[in-house]
Amino acid sequence: MTADTTERLGPAQLGGAEPGERATLVQFSSAFCQPCRATRRTLAEVAAMVPGVAHVEIDAEEHLDLVRALGVTRTPTVLVLDADGRVVRRAAGQPRRADVIAALGRAL
Repeated sequence: MTADTTERLGPAQLGGAEPGERATLVQFSSAFCQPCRATRRTLAEVAAMVPGVAHVEIDAEEHLDLVRALGVTRTPTVLVLDADGRVVRRAAGQPRRADVIAALGRAL
């Protein structure tokens, strides 16, 4: 996972979903993306393990303006947001569980 800029995402950008109190794992997916399913499971497991962390999945095809604004070029793309909604890490492709946990450390 790589570091990102200081964009801030809140409920309006997250399709109305509430961000986590401590951090948010944002997943951009598409309907026919096989790795997106595995990524969904991994992120949900990590979010369930860490108090105050939420997992939000966004359909990339339904949110093209946000996809373009954030430079998402493939699915799955995962953004790790801190408590203020700043993007602190991002990764394209299916992340490993250990990498997600390590990236969360940057946000907490």
